[in-house]
Amino acid sequence: MDAAPALYPEPELECDSRSLLDGAELVRARAMTPRTREDFLYGRLAQRRFAAGLLGVPASDLTAWYSCPRCGTGADISHGRPGYLLRGQAAPLLLSLSRAAGWTLLAGVVDPDPGEQLGIDVEDPARADFDGFDDVVLTPAEQRHLAGLAGTALLQGRARLWARKEAWLKMLGTGLQTAPDTLDVLAPAVNGRAGLRDLPPAETGLPADLVAAVALAVLP
Repeated sequence: MDAAPALYPEPELECDSRSLLDGAELVRARAMTPRTREDFLYGRLAQRRFAAGLLGVPASDLTAWYSCPRCGTGADISHGRPGYLLRGQAAPLLLSLSRAAGWTLLAGVVDPDPGEQLGIDVEDPARADFDGFDDVVLTPAEQRHLAGLAGTALLQGRARLWARKEAWLKMLGTGLQTAPDTLDVLAPAVNGRAGLRDLPPAETGLPADLVAAVALAVLP
């Protein structure tokens, strides 16, 4: 895993994006607002370099190859489950990326086992401070688990559960097509399948006020 703050000189960002990113990624970036665009480009560059480092190859040898359950897989897809081609062949690599509060968190597995999938998520507890969060996101058991908490402790608890749900759903590849309030993530095993855990700041390099989780399991 790797974490980095989204700090990048703009001229260098533009130059590296044009030289390293693929057409579908650049097209998607052009439709964004300036700040969102910068965060997106920074994340994609970090992910590509992270993947290249894990594989021991130049970043320029990789071609983005995303997979979306609704839109399909290929070079013209710029969203969904990340992946790369390496000199025309599928790179033997699982990847997941998440961003929060100006930070990008990346996870990767080289030479994964057949059926193995990965999901990672980082959350800013401040974003869990809104009315209705519990009803939209949490199961009844999770709501009981947080009962009695208030202030910072409540926001941290909400964000922790949200990060665990996002990581698990990314691993499954369904995203928010699955209603988060139907998925209980209090235990290391979800629906009888193990592979979910919290990521402490000492492991990720993230600031202590952010929370993160990773899901890694072999799916049928």
